[in-house]
Amino acid sequence: MKPAHLRARMADMVPPLDAIDRKLLDLVQRDADFSAEALGERIGLSASAVLRRLKRMKADGMILANVALVDPAKVGRPTFFIVALEIERERPELMSRLRQWLNGEDQVQQAFYVTGSADFILIVTAQDVESYDALMTRLMADNPNVRRFTTNVALGVNKRTMFVPVRPD
Repeated sequence: MKPAHLRARMADMVPPLDAIDRKLLDLVQRDADFSAEALGERIGLSASAVLRRLKRMKADGMILANVALVDPAKVGRPTFFIVALEIERERPELMSRLRQWLNGEDQVQQAFYVTGSADFILIVTAQDVESYDALMTRLMADNPNVRRFTTNVALGVNKRTMFVPVRPD
C-alpha cells in the first residue's frame, strides 16, 4: 500500500472516472465519429450529458485530440522505421532542442525518452529509404548532441493503434 501522501498526490493527477466515463472513453477511442446521440444510446445517457462528459474529459486533458487514423500506404508513406537514438550529454538545453526538433517533424510519429542503451526510441514513417535517410541526415546536422542512431525497418505492420485500455476500478 502506498503512503497516504503519495495516494493523495496520485489522486490529484488522475481525475476520477466512473463506469460511464470508462465506457464513453472506450467507445470514442474505437470510433470518434459516433454522434452524441449514438453514444448516449449505448451508455444510457442523453446526448447533452454525453457532450458534458466529453467536454470535461477534454478540459481535464484526458482526451488529447480527436484524430483520423490514416492508412500510410494509401497516402504514399508505406515504410516504418524504428529508430534508437543515443545522445552525448543530457544537458537540459540540448535535450529541449532535440525534443523540439522531434516534435516539429511530421515524419516522426512517436518519440519516447527511454532507459537502456538508447536514450530515445522513435517511430518514423517515410515514402522510402531515401526520404528516411534525408530526415536522419537533417537530424544529425541540426542536433550535434546526437551521438548515433540505429534503425530497424518494419517489414510489416501487425497492429497500429493509439488505443489506451480504460480498465474498471
